Amino acid sequence: MSAASIEVVSDGKARCGWAESSQLYRDYHDQEWGQPLHGDDALFERMCLEAFQSGLSWITILRKRPAFRAAFADFAIDRVARFTPADAERLLSDPGIVRNRAKIEACIANARVAEDLSPGLDELLWSFAPAPRPRPRRLSDVPAVTPESIALAKELKRRGFRFVGPTTAYAMMQATGMVNDHVADCWVEVRG
Repeated sequence: MSAASIEVVSDGKARCGWAESSQLYRDYHDQEWGQPLHGDDALFERMCLEAFQSGLSWITILRKRPAFRAAFADFAIDRVARFTPADAERLLSDPGIVRNRAKIEACIANARVAEDLSPGLDELLWSFAPAPRPRPRRLSDVPAVTPESIALAKELKRRGFRFVGPTTAYAMMQATGMVNDHVADCWVEVRG
């Protein structure tokens, strides 16, 4: 996570270090990051946003998330799967999102793959969640990839998904609560 230019006044709660650089990061960290997320469309959104983040800072994606949701039909898999080349061109001219042709086309193609999954994206992704482990002591103890994220990326690619390498897969696993990488002294408790 990269630092933002906004100073955040401490509220006295211990957090993962990356969460203190902006209020947007703090809110995301405190309310969403690492909490178990289920549902095919909800997980599809996270998969797409993690792909769009590749090479950029996460704060950029968080700031643009409302525009992404509007542009990509709230990440409803069945709707995005019906996007046409004209929709891709529309997205390329949308200043509210990251305008990268490969990432836009990957999101659309991934919706088509996800739509045909049986039993579904939620079950597929969560089948790669590792057994619970102790929370990391420091941010430096958090891996960028794990055997599970490597296996997940390999399986997603085998099924035809794009922009889902091991690092992106692990970031998605962290964001959706498949792993708990809140550092040990962080005040956030992961729900159910």
